[in-house]
Amino acid sequence: MALLVLAAVTFAAIPVDWFAMQVRCHPDGSCEFARQGMLYYWPPATLLAYGAIAFLYLRAARSRGLGTRVLPYAITGAVTTVVFPAAWLAVRLYFQSHPYPDGPLPYWYFVLDRLVMPWGMIGVTLLLLAWLERSPGLLLFTSGYLALVLLVLPMGDGFGAPHFGVRAGMAVPQAIAGLVLLLGAAGFRAVQRRHR
Repeated sequence: MALLVLAAVTFAAIPVDWFAMQVRCHPDGSCEFARQGMLYYWPPATLLAYGAIAFLYLRAARSRGLGTRVLPYAITGAVTTVVFPAAWLAVRLYFQSHPYPDGPLPYWYFVLDRLVMPWGMIGVTLLLLAWLERSPGLLLFTSGYLALVLLVLPMGDGFGAPHFGVRAGMAVPQAIAGLVLLLGAAGFRAVQRRHR
């Protein structure tokens, strides 16, 4: 249930990011871009998503006559909705005021950047949900998801012409993260049906 909601929020972010991204390409083929639209989309979207997840979990638990500890998850979702965009802005401001090193950026920069992005934030809150539900399966899924998001997915490499390439370079990894969340939701749903 949570994975399905988070997948929907991730897929909905792609057109917002695509059309709100400001891209300026130079004659030498280099491009500058700003993704300010993310800051307007993700905080309200994640607050609504975590609120919906908490509501759906409570409703499902009550229909089964069970109690559930969803409040810590909802609170963590709300806190990360504020903390992670603030961290994302702090990282951006730091690197705007400090020059990039000559040569390739250090690998830790990319990992930190991805951690403070919304898809990294989703992984952190899923870790909490796995702990709250005491679900080894969700913990295993979330560990794989975080490894994919933090270490594997290409970010900003670009595909095709420069103006289209920057947008696609950001959209493709988001689509992959959304697809992984959607496949995870389908997988957990199939497992639940088998156990009934």
